[in-house]
Amino acid sequence: MKINKIMFAALAGMLTLTSCSSDDDKAPIGDYQSGMFILNEGGFMAGNASVTFAGNDGVTENGVFSAVNGRALGDTGQDIKLKGDLAYIVLNVSNKVEIVNRYTFESLATVTTGLDNPRYIAFSGNNAYVTNWGDPTDTTDDYVAVVSLSSNTVTTSIPVAEGPEKIVEANGELYVSHKGGYGFGNTITVINASANAVTATIPVGDVPNNMAVYNGSLFVMCEGMPSWSSSPSGGGIYVVGLSDNAVDNSFLFGFENPGNLTIENGVLYYTIDSGVYSMDANATVVPDAPVFTVNDQGVYGVYGMAVHDGKIYVADAGDYNSNGKVLVYALTGGSPQIIDTGVIPSGFAFN
Repeated sequence: MKINKIMFAALAGMLTLTSCSSDDDKAPIGDYQSGMFILNEGGFMAGNASVTFAGNDGVTENGVFSAVNGRALGDTGQDIKLKGDLAYIVLNVSNKVEIVNRYTFESLATVTTGLDNPRYIAFSGNNAYVTNWGDPTDTTDDYVAVVSLSSNTVTTSIPVAEGPEKIVEANGELYVSHKGGYGFGNTITVINASANAVTATIPVGDVPNNMAVYNGSLFVMCEGMPSWSSSPSGGGIYVVGLSDNAVDNSFLFGFENPGNLTIENGVLYYTIDSGVYSMDANATVVPDAPVFTVNDQGVYGVYGMAVHDGKIYVADAGDYNSNGKVLVYALTGGSPQIIDTGVIPSGFAFN
């Protein structure tokens, strides 16, 4: 009987420990582990960039970085990307990258040296790559900063053409769109991440900006020259084969100026003015009409857009001075959910 009681007590203890361990595994990682981050640029030179968190439970919190860290995020939030347990936030005017825990939003490090007018960030191997305009009036000082993910310092820089903007990674290569800074670009730079060197330049349409990788191809959204420029032109989508970095196809938009390209589940989504369009990545022609427009919400130009998990997120910058909003649509449109944000919402990241 004593032996049985001892064995029973030991078994009960093991069950208790197992139960506690199971509960611990399910415990929340942090307050921001399930939902969406919205990066709000804030006003240029106003120092009021911020992050909004829209939880999957329907609760929205503005200013999460300041709330957690007790200080302002910085000036002109340009980009937010997730990598492992971390979130990287590029602050353009502040010339820095804030690195936070993506679940608690606690600041862990700040990269402040080696950046000059930073724009967007991507990752390859043990490095992050940040595009930099340098002095926007100098066409020769633009570069991509290489940031070690272990030391959170800029270890080297790669000179590139004027106005490097968005950057994406595919198969150990980095693709940089040259929107042109204060000028107007029309190329994509290819950087080999192992050598940290430029290996190719791809001519595309005027003012390339957003890019997306799908099924062995790089889709490049070229906005075209704006109407107020000396030589206005329409935009287009250029399809670049990743095997040879050659343009395989292009879809031109006449004198319309598209933007906000993204791809989900083999479908391209982009915008023209207030219209949201979609087309299959293997399509041979562009659609004649949008899936829906946001005119009925008083939005006449889509500032930012993301597509995630069967929903389309449209950023409305409003008057560019007051708090903005994000409209959440089904893939077919309809009546949107509205999320109130900070000033000039533009970037998205999903936990």
